[in-house]
Amino acid sequence: MTTRPRIADDINWAAGIASLGLLAVLVAVFLGSSFGSAAGFPDASITAGIGYAMFDLAGQTMLETEEFLVSFIVIAVALDAALDVAVMLAKRDDETAGTLADGGQSPGQGER
Repeated sequence: MTTRPRIADDINWAAGIASLGLLAVLVAVFLGSSFGSAAGFPDASITAGIGYAMFDLAGQTMLETEEFLVSFIVIAVALDAALDVAVMLAKRDDETAGTLADGGQSPGQGER
C-alpha cells in the first residue's frame, strides 16, 4: 500500500530567507545595470575566420583572431588516441568466445 505525500514540517527557515535575500540582490543588480549597445562583427564571414584561425592563417581574415594550430593538433591527437582505445576495448581477445550461430549448441554436443 502506498502512502500519500505529506508536507514537510521540518523546514529550515534560515536557508529560505537567505535565498530570498540573494534573489532580491540579484534582481536589484540586474535591473540597476545598464548595458551598452551591441558591437557586433564587421562584414566578414565568422566561419571563415574560425577556419583561418584554426589553421594558423589569422592574417588572411578581417576578424581579430588568435592562432590555434597547436591546440588543433593536440585535440586531433587526443581524439585519435580515444578512437584507438575504443577500438582496442571493443576488439575481442578470443574470437571463438562469441555467440554461437547454431542456436546455442556447441559443436561437441551433437544432435539428439
